[in-house]
Amino acid sequence: MKFVDEAEISVHAGNGGNGCVSFRREKFIPFGGPDGGDGGNGGSVWLVADENLNTLVDFRHQRVFRAQRGQNGMGRDMYGKAGEDVVIRVPVGTAVYNIATDELIGDLTAHGQRLLVAKGGDGGKGNIHFKSSVNRAPRKATPGWPGEERELRLELKLLADVGLLGFPNAGKSTFIRAVSAATPKVADYPFTTLYPNLGVVSVEPYKSFVIADIPGLIEGAAEGAGLGALFLRHVQRTRLLLHLVDMAPLDGETDPVEQVRAIERELGKYDPALLQKPRWLVLNKADLLDPEEVRAREAELVARLGWTAPHFVVSAIGREGTRAVALKVQQFFDEQKQAAAEAAEDAAWAERLAGECPPAGPA
Repeated sequence: MKFVDEAEISVHAGNGGNGCVSFRREKFIPFGGPDGGDGGNGGSVWLVADENLNTLVDFRHQRVFRAQRGQNGMGRDMYGKAGEDVVIRVPVGTAVYNIATDELIGDLTAHGQRLLVAKGGDGGKGNIHFKSSVNRAPRKATPGWPGEERELRLELKLLADVGLLGFPNAGKSTFIRAVSAATPKVADYPFTTLYPNLGVVSVEPYKSFVIADIPGLIEGAAEGAGLGALFLRHVQRTRLLLHLVDMAPLDGETDPVEQVRAIERELGKYDPALLQKPRWLVLNKADLLDPEEVRAREAELVARLGWTAPHFVVSAIGREGTRAVALKVQQFFDEQKQAAAEAAEDAAWAERLAGECPPAGPA
């Protein structure tokens, strides 16, 4: 199934039912009074995150969703039935935008999370609410309120721990094949990957992380060149970026350093926060060079880039060095988790001590 990560839909909440004007008329009760009930509330439209879905392709076939209208009020104090809600299931990781204002309405990042996108209209009031000491027979009722209507844009941002960056043919798909069970298409021409692929990297029992293979980026991706503008959003949620570079380009003219700088510029244009994420350098295709050339090329590229973060030399096609990268990534996440747990524990102790030893008041 083709991966679809953006869709536009129209949602219409149900209108509220109208209030009723009615009077009680029964034998031996000459002054029954008003008994018109309220209208029912209109149904609302909800989005619910479902981990069993991984694409927005269903919204290519159905784009309009309408909730049920509330039932009108009736005599004998009978209130109208509320309209049924519409529940739309979307993949976990879906961001919801209001097209009219380009406002982010919500972000569904956990299974079962619900988001109200269109509220149903309230039902109108029946004439039982308008009786008073000076108006014993009110002939007034209010209509139901209209339900909300919105045009929404759904954007699916992959929930991956690691994102792979690199120019086309840098070996990203081959790398994800080497470290996980994912099987993206691999070929000897650019833009082989036309949609993101996810792979689960299992380092040891009960220790794993999710890696995303993002289609190759080129100069001008942030402005729409190539495929990058469609998929740059997927690296926003990642905790770590692996920047793959072809250290042995076959044409002999391509400069890997300039490619790294070009992608850095595109990341900064799209979202400056991406440049603040941890990013490691992975020099790929070492199998195309002699061992001495590999060491010389590695030293040259690291020096020219002024790279201070971790870097690795691998041959993804031969699966040489890829295991070391996976182990280092898992260690990085373990250290992050431990640091977060220690910070939470320190905060809990500080809060407890503050409660036990309140600051002294003025003498």
